[in-house]
Amino acid sequence: MGDWVAEFISYLSAERGLALNTLESYGRDLRQYWEYLKSQEENAALDRASRAVIVAYLLELQRQGKATATIARRLAALKAFYQFMVRENHLAEDPTANLESPKLERRLPKVLTVAEVDRILSQPDLGTAGGVRDSAMLELLYATGIRVSELVHLDLDAVDLDEGFIRCEGKGSKERMVPMGSMAVESTRRYLDRGRGRLVRDSREAALFVNHHGRRLTRQGFWKIVKRYARRAEIDKEITPHTLRHSFATHLLENGADLRSVQEMLGHADISTTQIYTHLTQGRLKEVYAKAHPRA
Repeated sequence: MGDWVAEFISYLSAERGLALNTLESYGRDLRQYWEYLKSQEENAALDRASRAVIVAYLLELQRQGKATATIARRLAALKAFYQFMVRENHLAEDPTANLESPKLERRLPKVLTVAEVDRILSQPDLGTAGGVRDSAMLELLYATGIRVSELVHLDLDAVDLDEGFIRCEGKGSKERMVPMGSMAVESTRRYLDRGRGRLVRDSREAALFVNHHGRRLTRQGFWKIVKRYARRAEIDKEITPHTLRHSFATHLLENGADLRSVQEMLGHADISTTQIYTHLTQGRLKEVYAKAHPRA
């Protein structure tokens, strides 16, 4: 099992250029499937699993109360793995062929109002190095809509303050250029002038945003910061790792930005992923219509 999975993960990395987090997710899903196979003694082999065994596995996940999205992701991992096994002649037939993924409920993302965003962005204390850093991170995240993982992986040379752009590496190691906006440029320049030098310990550190130990800030560390400021701002909505990203996209569309441009800034490979935000803006339009039209 280990050799085949390692070969598969190597293929995903080399041939398809998938990000490390995605590779780890595939490996984790396949290990959990292997654990299930081992519990079914007569079928404890990846190359002997039948369609019936895989269906039984998916039903077991459902019985355990796993979310539809989780089951769909596990099946996607199995499909990719068994397609690879057939292509490499380790298997004659793909046991996942024609297995349909469960239909996902498309939940609308939670977004903040412009006023709520302003309240959060006004919380950091600009008299401290940490506050200056936090202000720059929050402004940059809301100004660009990049993912939190992309934000914390920014290096110093990825930011062009004169031109007002950042160079961002997204999923599948795909690079894109995203405009920053004047307020994000101002707060990032302030951080570089007055904050980062007081935090960083090693002049060779490449990370743009560092923690109080002078090393690259982690995704988890940043979201603790965001939740703290959300509490201070008395925002009672649930804050997730993508809240400011969702808010960025929704506010752009509400103010007339075209979908293709928003798709490019978000780094979505498929425009259907971006279209979820049009549902939110349509809801907003209905509110405006109901308040403004005399016969609404």
